[in-house]
Amino acid sequence: MMNGKKALIAGSTGLIGSELLQFLIHAKEYEKVFALVRRPLDINHPKLIEIIVDYSRLEEYARYFAVDDVFVCLGTTIKKAKTQEAMYKVDVEYPVKIGRLAKEKGATHYLLVSSMNANPKSRIFYSRMKGELEEKIQRLSFEYLSIFRPSLLLGNRQEFRLGEEFAAVLSKGLRFIFVGPLRKYTAIQGKTVAKAMYNTAQHKQPQKIIYHSQEIQKIGT
Repeated sequence: MMNGKKALIAGSTGLIGSELLQFLIHAKEYEKVFALVRRPLDINHPKLIEIIVDYSRLEEYARYFAVDDVFVCLGTTIKKAKTQEAMYKVDVEYPVKIGRLAKEKGATHYLLVSSMNANPKSRIFYSRMKGELEEKIQRLSFEYLSIFRPSLLLGNRQEFRLGEEFAAVLSKGLRFIFVGPLRKYTAIQGKTVAKAMYNTAQHKQPQKIIYHSQEIQKIGT
């Protein structure tokens, strides 16, 4: 028997999001899964409701945000976004807007994919951007907030990223050095992160929790 939970997912075409979507639509806990997409997913499932959105006008889709759990896996690259400003919109402004709308509609749990080195004071733009995102989400005061900071992600992406492919091969070859304090840098499968997000949504902790790769690995296996 389904218990009537509803989920909202943003970023369901990415490495983590595509795996997470499969967990959600096949999970007994969820009655409906709303997916914010720019174009059809070409997935047919009775639980899945695709919402083709213009992210710059999210308020127009607010009626779909009345859910229990919000999963945000949004992210882009500077290559695709072209500018830091455009990248900031996708990685920070849209996730915050999603959170604000969902909170207004009664959502209680926000689950976010962030970055291993997220730090609002970092000199590195990407790390600083992710740190600012985490701060802004925390200010929304969700009853439950779960932030996932995976290290290098492994898996089949829709787009080829030469730097990540090289780093993944290197990481596999040098896995023996990632022990002790270095364990949080161990590469992790996108599917494992997705499973950890799904599992965490079913066992809520009444506070903000930040999960690094070693914790994600345990929760997602």
